Amino acid sequence: MVVAVDAVAAYRLLIADVYELAGTSRRTSERMAADLGQTAARWHVMSVVSDGARTVPAIAHRLGHARPSVQRIVHDLEAVGLVELRPNPLHARSPLVALTEPGAKTLERLFDDSARSRTELLARAGVSAGRLLEARETLRALLDAFAGPSADS
Repeated sequence: MVVAVDAVAAYRLLIADVYELAGTSRRTSERMAADLGQTAARWHVMSVVSDGARTVPAIAHRLGHARPSVQRIVHDLEAVGLVELRPNPLHARSPLVALTEPGAKTLERLFDDSARSRTELLARAGVSAGRLLEARETLRALLDAFAGPSADS
């Protein structure tokens, strides 16, 4: 049975489902990462630098995390040889974080495992790429509205 709801109530239901989906996805990502001796947090940091070296503040901004927590993760990744710190020509005290070859291989395995898992999930759910892109369009419109002139709403 479908119950009629107004737009604000529908928004609240959507947000609740987004949080639930994000939490469930995060937990399954943690399990996948643990199978390779990693954490989802390490995976996320490696993913951010997979297309080029970045500073810790830039990584933190991209992930929406506090700089000190990202710094700790970077130190952990550096200690096991998955990232390296490189001199930053623009800021001597803020080195660039880059993947090492072992880091790139670890990230590739994480992405491969995730792709298999998510492909199975999407098949079970019967959700097409088109439906996902429509949902993303809705979420992006909401995010854009938050970023607009009356973003305090």
